[in-house]
Amino acid sequence: MSFLSDLSLAPPSDPWFYAIAIPAVVLTGVSKGGFGGTVGMLGTPLMALAVAPIQAAAIMLPILCAMDLLGMLAYRGKAGFQHLVYLAPGALIGIAIGTASFRYLNDDLIRILIGTLTWGFLMFSFFRARLGAQDPVGPSAPKGVFWGAASGFTSFVAHAGGPPAQIYLLPQKLGKTVLVGTLVWFFFIVNYVKLVPYFYLGQFSPTNLGAALVLAPLAPVGIGLGVWLHKRIPEALFFRIIYVALFLVGAKLLYDGAAGMTAG
Repeated sequence: MSFLSDLSLAPPSDPWFYAIAIPAVVLTGVSKGGFGGTVGMLGTPLMALAVAPIQAAAIMLPILCAMDLLGMLAYRGKAGFQHLVYLAPGALIGIAIGTASFRYLNDDLIRILIGTLTWGFLMFSFFRARLGAQDPVGPSAPKGVFWGAASGFTSFVAHAGGPPAQIYLLPQKLGKTVLVGTLVWFFFIVNYVKLVPYFYLGQFSPTNLGAALVLAPLAPVGIGLGVWLHKRIPEALFFRIIYVALFLVGAKLLYDGAAGMTAG
């Protein structure tokens, strides 16, 4: 294809971008490798502090695809496939909705959407903790398709599909390792499907692909660190730190998005 033959990769040269992007990619890998993708929703909001949210999502997608392959190797055979039967078709619906609505989204609206998703997840986590232990529920086609669609849409827009998927999966009481394995397989499907509409919508510019190529070596670092931490670090301490970071980043994005919408 002429696109590929004429492509000249030109990654960003701004040091501020890399100061933000490097920890964003490593945190995403840690999340996918050890904590079910929850922390991964911090990656795009963090990178959106340095570049436009749409560009941040385009840069992250090839890196996420590389991480998914590594994650599948780490968690092969450790997934609740009976839940993927419902979640995956729903995700395809959500990705289709995201593709159809993409032209109506601008950077400030996406900042507000990501900030709202971030704070919404924090509220979900807070109330879930207050409810305490609940009896496990079984697989559900309507719930699985609905939350799969929500996850597919939010993943398409901002790679923030973890919270909706976890809203469905957490009540299943799968156990830490099976939960992470299920999410790894789910987002392997979601992210590789997203490559097609991202390419169709022209998101893989030379700058975005160049940035992804420069940052890609961090993928195995993050995944490996996540697998290591999965076995060793107390989850409660880790998530307290991340929740504070999510709160602050969400607040920043909501402020910037609202300011941009008001100015416009």
